[in-house]
Amino acid sequence: MDTISLIGALIGGVVVGGIVVYVLLNKVLNSKKNSILAEAEKEAEIVKKEKIFQAKEKFQNLKEKHEDEVSRRKDSLMELEKRVKDYEQKNKQNFEDLKAKDKAFRLEQKEHLNSVKQVEEQLEKLQKREKDLNIKQQEAIQTLEKVAGISQQEAKNQLVELLKDEARTEAALSVQHIMDEAKLTASTEAKKVVITAIQRVATEHSIENSVSNFQVGSDENKGKIIGREGRNIRSFEAATGVELIVDDTPETITISCFDSVRREIARLALHQLVSDGRIHPERIERVVEKVTKDLEEEIFETGKRTCVDLGIHGLAPELIRYVGRMRYRSSYGQNLLQHSREVANLCAIMAAELGLNAKKAKRAGLLHDIGKVLDTESETPHAILGMQWAEKYGEPADICNAIGAHHDEIEMTSLLSPIVQVCDAISGARPGARREVMESYIKRIKDLERIASDINGVAKAYAIQAGRELRVMVDCDKIDDAKATQISFEISQKIQNEMTYPGQVKVTVIREMRAVSTAH
Repeated sequence: MDTISLIGALIGGVVVGGIVVYVLLNKVLNSKKNSILAEAEKEAEIVKKEKIFQAKEKFQNLKEKHEDEVSRRKDSLMELEKRVKDYEQKNKQNFEDLKAKDKAFRLEQKEHLNSVKQVEEQLEKLQKREKDLNIKQQEAIQTLEKVAGISQQEAKNQLVELLKDEARTEAALSVQHIMDEAKLTASTEAKKVVITAIQRVATEHSIENSVSNFQVGSDENKGKIIGREGRNIRSFEAATGVELIVDDTPETITISCFDSVRREIARLALHQLVSDGRIHPERIERVVEKVTKDLEEEIFETGKRTCVDLGIHGLAPELIRYVGRMRYRSSYGQNLLQHSREVANLCAIMAAELGLNAKKAKRAGLLHDIGKVLDTESETPHAILGMQWAEKYGEPADICNAIGAHHDEIEMTSLLSPIVQVCDAISGARPGARREVMESYIKRIKDLERIASDINGVAKAYAIQAGRELRVMVDCDKIDDAKATQISFEISQKIQNEMTYPGQVKVTVIREMRAVSTAH
């Protein structure tokens, strides 16, 4: 019984303890729940305030943007309204001006019609008087023909022939007298100036070709350059604009192109491709593009160095680039940059000897052939084209005239122009400066002799001194001394008008009379 009571008491205690623990746990949980809810409410209140602030700030920004847009549109409308008013005012003024001009034109037209009417009346009177005069003139001519025994046309022809022969003889004598007098005073000084200029300039002989030979190192590299089914060589030719000639010559490829710049780009690109060993269409395009850019920079640097060497300052960058391009251009086998430098130095020396501005002369000499290297394709002569580009980039008028007139395409208006023309001829005509094809040389010699032989009274003609002098033998029975002078002048004019030649051609007419007798 005691054991049962003890167990019952234990069970009762456990139950009471469980109730107490439950009550305590319930109180603790409620307390934590209230604390968590309070914190959540505080955080919710903070988030709410932040959102409200952000909304107010956004609203304020939108309001400011809207006000700015309204203000901008208002200003735009005001500006448009002002332009419309100005346009209306301008149209109104133009309309008034047109009305005034129309009124003045009508008055002028009316006066013109009156003047035309008066002129027509006077013209009718003049025509009537002219008709009467013609009748009287015909009657007088008929009377004179009866008295003289020859017709009017026959008399006119005889008079014209007589006056023509006398005029030619007197003109030839006058020309010879003037030329002899001018030679006495000018020949010595002119020769001195030209010889001084030539002696003080020494330039190497330079011959350019239209092809370049490239050493590929081995025939294996030839195959790489050609590529499978020729795709590499086609890509290279398309990218550079040159023609690659691959023949039986061992380890050599010929680059053919008349444009020296393209030929140089092709040579440099081939060198890089062969050195690297990777040759395919994409690589070819990248290398050609890079080489082109590098060469353009080198061309500009060449132009700058040339200007610095010659002491020429203030040249436009585009003109400096064209000066650099002269290095890759040839004229009759003569390197254009070397030719232009030589002409510049000759011009400076000659201008200094004549007391002119040597710096301007040197500048004009350097730029005189700039029209040969321009990027544009034009049928305009290179002298005129160079003058136009020099004017475009702000060169002085006397320099532009010297550029445009050095081949007589325009009139010379500056003292620099004849200096540039003479120095250009000196540079092109010196021995070894230019390469000439044998056929064209022989043709020029024959043309010189033909022009002289076509003159009546010429017995024989010989072109000597490489075509720079023409000796003409005339028949002494038909040609006198005055006529020989006239023939010399006529031949020189025909050569100047019909032929193209470097430098000058001296025409010498020889008239010789021999009296031979034999004593028996």
